[in-house]
Amino acid sequence: MIDRQTLAKLVAADIPAGAFVNLGIGQPTEVADHLAPDSAVVLHTENGMLGMGPQAHGDDVDLDLINAGKIPVTELPGASYFHHADSFAMMRGGHLDVCVLGAYQVSARGDLANWHSGAPDAIPAVGGAMDLAVGAKQVFVMMNLLTRDGKPKLLPECTYPLTGLRCVSRVYTDLATFLITENGVVVRDLHGVEFADLQSLLDVPLTEELS
Repeated sequence: MIDRQTLAKLVAADIPAGAFVNLGIGQPTEVADHLAPDSAVVLHTENGMLGMGPQAHGDDVDLDLINAGKIPVTELPGASYFHHADSFAMMRGGHLDVCVLGAYQVSARGDLANWHSGAPDAIPAVGGAMDLAVGAKQVFVMMNLLTRDGKPKLLPECTYPLTGLRCVSRVYTDLATFLITENGVVVRDLHGVEFADLQSLLDVPLTEELS
């Protein structure tokens, strides 16, 4: 099992150089802190900024400079700002190479559920997730593989309300990294667990990637 920061490093390492990327609210925002300075990755935030840098700390905090999750961030040279509507046009228009989102559930065919748990007292929070799910060229998900009570979040079918259909291409978790392919779910990396033990946790058939 790996921690959140190690997981964020893995995701950051998989983002292609020069890509335009949106980082979703929550755990995905930590990816910004692990991008290589020479990666030329351009971060987009849906509240209207291109060229976002890592999270701000100490004297670098400017409360007028925040990401969509209201976390203070830095700006990189050449950063630009624009209207919220323009930001969503970028998201919906296919201009983002990658988005990284959190999730309640992901299905074996890449369906995403990340805006509502379905509980009667839960507060729905879709934000721009639906726009990102259908607009980005690749959708990476970061999540724990199991819920707090030990239930899998990678499932044959999502049981929570869906955000998008067949949109997820990779799932990064604390126990393994999964590739969602036309031929099923492929395990690319294992994090402190054997393949057989991982398979025993899930009802989804897995294939181990050949090295």
